Amino acid sequence: MSLSVLDMSVSVDGFVADVNDYLGGEDGERLHAWADSRDPSRPVKQFEDEWNAAGAILAGRRTAELMDHWGGSHGGLPIFVPSHRPPPPAARWGYPLVTYVSDGIESAMAQAKAAAGDKDVQVRGANVVQRALEAGVLDEIQIHQIPVLLGDGRRLFDVLPGLTELEIRHVIDTPEATHIRYAVRH
Repeated sequence: MSLSVLDMSVSVDGFVADVNDYLGGEDGERLHAWADSRDPSRPVKQFEDEWNAAGAILAGRRTAELMDHWGGSHGGLPIFVPSHRPPPPAARWGYPLVTYVSDGIESAMAQAKAAAGDKDVQVRGANVVQRALEAGVLDEIQIHQIPVLLGDGRRLFDVLPGLTELEIRHVIDTPEATHIRYAVRH
């Protein structure tokens, strides 16, 4: 069965990007340094199976545009973007694996899960995660909590629909990050 999974690195104070939308601060990658697979001492190998379990991506419009739609595919995976506005020209004509969905987050997630088959849908972007939680279509949350305080920026959970119960699936503690996987209780 396909699961929808948020997988995101976050600062201790809850930010996923600084005030300029750089991922993790002025160096652009502070929150993702733990995942540098070129360094064999990094714990990234423990998570590669989870990342490889993805069959589709559901990304918020802001995230998709900041990442230029990952060049039209996220490692060969189809990308679904819920949005009430039409896609930009590159996404409309140049990226056949990018689909803009105008009839809501529920429809976008259903299309992403259908495309993923038995694999998971990786969810990208703070706003789309908040909308998925509100709609009850987010199944799991994988947080990589980085020991840094950014002080300001874009929060992962800025606007929530109310109380959302989570169940801890597993915790892995490393010097670079604490990795916590939760199931969302619907």
